[in-house]
Amino acid sequence: MKKAIALNGKDLTIEDVYAIAHDKTISVYVPASTMKEVAQAHQFLRKEFDKKIIYGVNTGFGPMASHIIGQHELVALQENLIRGHAMGMGNPLPESYVIAAMVVRLNTLVKGHSGVSPQLIHQLKLFINQRIIPMVPEHGAVGTSGDLVQLAHIALALIGEGEVFYGGKRQRTAKLLRHLNIKPYQLQPKEGLSLINGTSMMAAVASLVCVEARRLISLSVKTGAFALESVNAFTDSFSKDLHILRPHHGQIMIADMLERLLASSRCLKNRVEFQKVFKMTEVTRKIPESVQEIYSFRCISQILGPVFDILAKVSREVAIEINSVTDNPIINLRTKTFLHGGNFHGDYIAAGMDQLKASLVKLTMLSERRINFFMNQSVNHFFPPFMNLKKPGLTMGLQGLQFVATSTTAQSQTLAFPQHIHSIPTNGDNQDIVSMGTDATILTLRVVENAYIVIAVELITLAQAADFLGEKNKYSRASRELFNDIRKIFPVLIDDRESYLQLEKVLEYAQHSRILDFSW
Repeated sequence: MKKAIALNGKDLTIEDVYAIAHDKTISVYVPASTMKEVAQAHQFLRKEFDKKIIYGVNTGFGPMASHIIGQHELVALQENLIRGHAMGMGNPLPESYVIAAMVVRLNTLVKGHSGVSPQLIHQLKLFINQRIIPMVPEHGAVGTSGDLVQLAHIALALIGEGEVFYGGKRQRTAKLLRHLNIKPYQLQPKEGLSLINGTSMMAAVASLVCVEARRLISLSVKTGAFALESVNAFTDSFSKDLHILRPHHGQIMIADMLERLLASSRCLKNRVEFQKVFKMTEVTRKIPESVQEIYSFRCISQILGPVFDILAKVSREVAIEINSVTDNPIINLRTKTFLHGGNFHGDYIAAGMDQLKASLVKLTMLSERRINFFMNQSVNHFFPPFMNLKKPGLTMGLQGLQFVATSTTAQSQTLAFPQHIHSIPTNGDNQDIVSMGTDATILTLRVVENAYIVIAVELITLAQAADFLGEKNKYSRASRELFNDIRKIFPVLIDDRESYLQLEKVLEYAQHSRILDFSW
């Protein structure tokens, strides 16, 4: 049975946006009560625009706002706005980004403050449900007045122009609409502005980022637990008694999850038992055991805790954004007024994405450091060089994979620089300070993609370590499950072999792994 999600402008969730973007069987609908509010705002606009000067309805745009437009040119004004801004360049954005943006824009418009007609709502909903996905180039948005260029390419398709993807094929919109017997939409006053003036692209992609970040945190906790078992770590690094003394919410949540995952493990050491074995003596001496692990093992909760908390904060902000009115001007039916302001400014998304991006780079670095530990015999003093299970020197082991982890992590470190402080005045200095929110969001997704690659390398490294140790029955159920899953697609590496197709499958496994049951 197909699922349908209601869009009423109030309770769209990040999970809804992600689901619609990735599941073609999910449709959207707008409740009748919501459509009534849309119609009321539209009727109010139609009664007022020939009596009052309203920005973008009967005036020019930006620095040309002082030009009053003749009544017979109001529709042409909206069409020119769309065509004049649909000038993006670069590679097309992924279809999931675009469908998510269409959903968020529809949810914004049905709040009944934008003045659009019910017919426009129907056209946008039709495109979403038919999976007619406009071709939207990557480059062009400065994030103020929202995502003008990218959203203009969506609007261009609604009026039957530009290009779209349909059934995986890129084609001219006009030709497809004729084939599907769908009429191009005729814009009415303000509707071009209502379609493109807002943060719907950046907020939609940010929704996808937040779900992917949950998966990355979950993966990082799972690999962290697996790593702790592989070095026979002490249990006190994730002890409740330790973390309650520094009660950051994220830190406690990560430690609790580690404890849950490792509950069935027989690989870990108990500090009390260790202290019974090694007694104090009067003479200084060296013992054959490590008293505590290096930071990438011992401080998992303290490193991932802030990532968890930042994600929670950003997720709340994104959830607010996708249910907000973000165009300009907006209609206030209660006071019968038009409000001119800057709700299109994307700094909440931009700043949040930059913060989350940096924290996900730290997550990536944590994984890379553990990979180095297992690969580097001079650090671990136990495992063979590069997890080579045959003849080091003759065979390479996982040496090449470490290069992948190192280079990918380094790229993410460069991408971590905050994009939202790269404000460059534009639009005749009307937009004198901008958010760069869309680029901040897209760059965060690139960091996400890189993080999956590095964690995929760690998964293979951990599986190789478990094969070397030869005591997989002592691992926790969670780590055995990870091991078995990896070995189904990437068999133990003894002789050097062509591996890139298997590596792709490990990466795909990471990208679709189960998200842990945190209270997100």
